[in-house]
Amino acid sequence: EYRDQRALDKLELRGKLSKPLREFWPARGPVWDALGVSSKGRPVIVEAKAHIPEAASPGTKAAPKSLELIEQSLQATRKYLAPRASASWTGTFYQYANRLAYQYFLRVLNSLDSSLVFLDFTNAVDMDGPATEEEWRGAIRMIHAVLGLPANLEYFGVYHAFMDARAVADLQSNHRMESDA
Repeated sequence: EYRDQRALDKLELRGKLSKPLREFWPARGPVWDALGVSSKGRPVIVEAKAHIPEAASPGTKAAPKSLELIEQSLQATRKYLAPRASASWTGTFYQYANRLAYQYFLRVLNSLDSSLVFLDFTNAVDMDGPATEEEWRGAIRMIHAVLGLPANLEYFGVYHAFMDARAVADLQSNHRMESDA
């Protein structure tokens, strides 16, 4: 997992940003579950979730100086994604909001054709996670309603992808069997 400048370096963005991260977000920002660069050089940032309560994050506990910068950045992001929204993005669903802010930072402030992918796992039985995409879609609709977001953010390079956790477990099991052979 990567954060801050290490994440940007992993995305091969050193020297490509017109607005530095430190002017947008304080140190010790979001930790990403996965980072990648597409074959066309497009940065891809990934936030993964295995159960709905994990998505219902508490508000930020940032120090006052950091909070000021966070609030400015979240407000700019909200104004761009949901101009009529008035909800606070520093409370419930803060983690979802700050992931959107990073996408705004990359795509809008730095003119990079980036993508943010929320990878939502189904059938993560060890986490008591949702069994279906539809359960996740209901949670996503609620998050968007609370934050005042439109139903679909794909226009802004924000996507939800769904993966059955059993498939990952099968891959791990097959890999272990091949390693043991």
